[in-house]
Amino acid sequence: MPLPALKEWDAQAQLLTQGRLSLLIRKGGIMETHEGFEVEHRSFLLYPTFLHQNPEELQPQYRDLLREDPTPGTIQFPALAEVVVVHRIETLDRALQLEPWQALSAAAIERRFHYRNRPWVHALLLRVRPLLTPLVLPETPGMLGCVSWVPLGEVEVEAGEPVIGEADLEQRRRALDQLLNN
Repeated sequence: MPLPALKEWDAQAQLLTQGRLSLLIRKGGIMETHEGFEVEHRSFLLYPTFLHQNPEELQPQYRDLLREDPTPGTIQFPALAEVVVVHRIETLDRALQLEPWQALSAAAIERRFHYRNRPWVHALLLRVRPLLTPLVLPETPGMLGCVSWVPLGEVEVEAGEPVIGEADLEQRRRALDQLLNN
């Protein structure tokens, strides 16, 4: 089936695949459309990228996950992600409240919030299911660049059980909704 991939820093892809976190804050890459990042897909592969990873933009407890690309020229897709809920956050105070929920530092959240002078970010709560056999593809010119979404075409994947159980994920969804709606 045609399946897109979402580029995300390798450190964050690791955290999501390990079940340590389930939330991403997204703004979009420099090559995004005029409107910026949009949640175009509800199901996608995680595409770990090493480009632009910055230890200063990660919370200190996650910086040990930063590493060099172990297989330059190939992409190892570790997991299938499904969007449980997405929130468009339009106040910086609300965006900063998400710091404990995800891997970015407060300064990185603020920088993304104000990026391109468009004050908002998306918060994506994800159900992540590791692939039973990681998908490995050669990195093609069409995959390069600072974009969020990469079309992969017809790929076959088999995902395992979610790394976070449904009851725990529902509890996170309710707590996130309460945090953002107060």
